[in-house]
Amino acid sequence: MGEPTAKILEGRAAAPPRSTGSIDPVVEAGGASREDRRTESRHTLVGWARKPRRPRLWFEIALIGASYWVYSLVRNAVPKQAAAAMRHAHQIWHLEQSLGIAVENRINHAIDSVTWLIVGMNYYYATLHFIMTIGVLVWLYRKHPGRYASARLTIFATTGIALVGFYFYPLAPPRLMAGGNFIDTVAVHHTWGSMASGDLAHVSNQYAAMPSMHIGWSLWCGITIATLARPLWARALGILYPVTTLVVIISTANHFWLDAGGGIVTLSFGFTVSFLVYGRLTYRLPRYVALATAAH
Repeated sequence: MGEPTAKILEGRAAAPPRSTGSIDPVVEAGGASREDRRTESRHTLVGWARKPRRPRLWFEIALIGASYWVYSLVRNAVPKQAAAAMRHAHQIWHLEQSLGIAVENRINHAIDSVTWLIVGMNYYYATLHFIMTIGVLVWLYRKHPGRYASARLTIFATTGIALVGFYFYPLAPPRLMAGGNFIDTVAVHHTWGSMASGDLAHVSNQYAAMPSMHIGWSLWCGITIATLARPLWARALGILYPVTTLVVIISTANHFWLDAGGGIVTLSFGFTVSFLVYGRLTYRLPRYVALATAAH
């Protein structure tokens, strides 16, 4: 009686364990599973994408040129919805009145009474927007190559989401809004102060006011300079630049306060995209690129 029982127990003990319902990883040569290899591959790809590289000049020039061409094309291809743009302008104006911040027309009239000041602001609005942004990119390229790609991604993502706003929310600037009592300072003083005024109006979309890229780009420049520049005077100028730009866009009646708010929101989006890609803020990345990295 005892011997058969022992054999039965021995057979049961030798039986393979039952499946728990989970799929065991397929083990490859060397003991690594396919899942481990996929995880390692993903980590390698992320590490490669986040690794600082020395930017190539020819590529950056081509990229910036192509990007600005696309930006201009999309911005100016927005449907010319004059009625919708005017309706949105009145909505913004009424909202600002309810918030108690609708003082742009008073500022516009006050600054317009000082001819030399408003003429200077017209030229500031038309030129410095591009000069400063390109200048900061060049400075980053030369002095902070390890941070350049992340900073460039921030400004590109900011501009990209702004194009969505231009397309789906056409908005007339204050100077074009009927009944707002605003002065078109470019037209009055006969200065070349806006791509959307005078003889250039037919080649530029006049209803791309929300969000304000003058604020989005100038704030990016200001934060970058104030964070990375060493001289105190340069940092001070970095802080003053977006503030001055805000005064200019309001004084020349090119934007509402809320347009500036839209520019801040889009820049926040750009910084978020850059952070998700690089894992750190632009200004926390290494300043220089290792020589070994530059060789690749």
